[in-house]
Amino acid sequence: MQQKSKLFLQALKYSIPHLGKCMQKQHLNHCNFADHYYSRIKLKKCHLTKCLQNKPKISELARNIPSRSFSCKDFLPIIQENKKPLSENMDAFEKVRTKLETQPQEEYEIINAEVKHGGFVYYQEGCCLVRSKDEEADNDNYEVLFNLEELKLDQPFIDCIRVAPDEKYVAAKIRTEDSEASTCIIVKLSDQPVMEASFPNVSSFEWVKDEEEEDVLFYTFQRNLRCHDVYRATFGDNKRNERFYTEKDPSYFVFLYLTKDSRFLTINIMNKTTSEVWLIDGLSPWDPPVLIQKRIHGVLYYVEHRDDELYILTNVGEPTEFKLMRTAADTPAIMNWDLFFTMKRNTKVVDLDMFKDHCVLFLKHSNLLYVNVIGLADDSVRSLKDGKLVPMTVFHKTDSEDLQKKPLLVHVYGAYGMDLKMNFRPERRVLVDDGWILAYCHVRGGGELGLQWHADGRLTKKLHGLADLEACIKTLHGQGFSQPSLTTLTAFSAGGVLVGALCNFNPDLLRAVTLEAPFLDVLNTMMDTTLPLTLEELEEWGNPSSDEKHKNYIKRYCPYQNIKPQHYPSMHITAYENDERVPLKGIVNYTEKLKEAVAEYAKDTGEGYQAPSIILDIQPGGNHVIEDSHKKITAQIKFLYEELGLDSTSVFENLKKYLKF
Repeated sequence: MQQKSKLFLQALKYSIPHLGKCMQKQHLNHCNFADHYYSRIKLKKCHLTKCLQNKPKISELARNIPSRSFSCKDFLPIIQENKKPLSENMDAFEKVRTKLETQPQEEYEIINAEVKHGGFVYYQEGCCLVRSKDEEADNDNYEVLFNLEELKLDQPFIDCIRVAPDEKYVAAKIRTEDSEASTCIIVKLSDQPVMEASFPNVSSFEWVKDEEEEDVLFYTFQRNLRCHDVYRATFGDNKRNERFYTEKDPSYFVFLYLTKDSRFLTINIMNKTTSEVWLIDGLSPWDPPVLIQKRIHGVLYYVEHRDDELYILTNVGEPTEFKLMRTAADTPAIMNWDLFFTMKRNTKVVDLDMFKDHCVLFLKHSNLLYVNVIGLADDSVRSLKDGKLVPMTVFHKTDSEDLQKKPLLVHVYGAYGMDLKMNFRPERRVLVDDGWILAYCHVRGGGELGLQWHADGRLTKKLHGLADLEACIKTLHGQGFSQPSLTTLTAFSAGGVLVGALCNFNPDLLRAVTLEAPFLDVLNTMMDTTLPLTLEELEEWGNPSSDEKHKNYIKRYCPYQNIKPQHYPSMHITAYENDERVPLKGIVNYTEKLKEAVAEYAKDTGEGYQAPSIILDIQPGGNHVIEDSHKKITAQIKFLYEELGLDSTSVFENLKKYLKF
């Protein structure tokens, strides 16, 4: 990065006795793929506001099902045996790092929804779906396929692109800034490309080709955040559109995935802990699907295919971590699964990708990130150490002195087996530039250490995550990182549960809190089965309606249920008017109850007591997936600086480098 804004990833090599945690330096370098990705870096003069338009996948959003995260099948070539020595791979990585670090951060353009098919690259340019020849993808020489403005949507963007096998059609899912609703358009590719059809509320979609060389589009339909129906459609002279499958259990979610070799289309039916997969023959898509294994409670599995064999990533059996198994494609049932590769205990599978002669597994184990390359011809296994990711990660400037007097911003999530995201955001950079310490607490309930790490922080073990968060903050203070009067805490969505609980049980650790779309009323939400996600969430939080043990346990930590007259840190809560995942009503009720408790405590304490600020900022028209707005970012930073009594002049000047005001 530029000299004026170097970041220092501080190695905290202390264990927390209460939790057995360790904190080490993080360093990521995918050296064995660096040469390939060096050629994919695209630098273009543009403002960071373009970066902020890139949307996370639905599977990455809080309070949703854990979804598989296979690598983009179009970007990586078939891996051949890597005969380069490690030093050459490291040199390639250094080239990538040097290229990134010598460019101003505001010049990065993050490419989203880009697909390579045949000799073309399909992507979004401005407000258009376009394609260009692969060798010209970094130039401005492209063909416009469809203008998104024809849909008359407010700030539309392309979320996903799929190209038909013979490139007669391209399908693209279009969304807007302030809604999870989406439209899937189908464009016929010809000398004059034209939109042939559009379908509302599409979640996942894939193309296959039938025996008559006709392109068939399979897609899932989402209603009220629930995705239960699968449709298939054809176009041209033989148009049809029919419902193909309906999932009857409302606690399950359906999504589609096309195997890497395009041989099978998989219908994945899953909730938080259980899955079931059906195969659609990519050569005969009108034939009935084949069930791999009927759902078994607690068993998750995902499927890839190669050379008439299914490779199955599953948690079946002991230990509870994922393992790779395989079976012949014509005998897919669980009794035929043979163990192929096992992961060490406490290992998380980050990603899996299949190639002609290799299977690549990205794994995390014992604070390390590994790339396991499995040679499928001879079953050999090669492991490459690729960096470190730890339970606590701390950033601050290299030249920071007297860290105990520096402001601290702690991040936490701890739910659904999802990792705490540490992606680049402009407000985080300007805070570090202004002397802040940023800490990321990877507590139980998240996914950093595998399935067991998640299991140890859900249902009747949710308090483990709270204990982890409290211990992390105390350890930071004990090792000289800031102090309670300068410590702030932030979280999004389900992370609000742990933040709200900590504010109830140990508010003196904090000075201020910012929450965005926070889940704060766990008990009442989980007892309301009319809400779209309640049934899907039972495996994470429990069922207080039918299980008294779950109900009593939720009462112990639920932020709303445990508000009491006491001193609280100041709080800035951002909520969204049309949020279907975290109902606005619960956030409003929490805020009102908190204000009443604060007022009662201030009255009993008497004159001289400075009551905390409790601010509820309701954003009109937004929902749970709304992208960061400049107004929201500046409001949150302004709140933190005012509460800590800091001068915000320089931070807003720096922020102007990235955002247009």
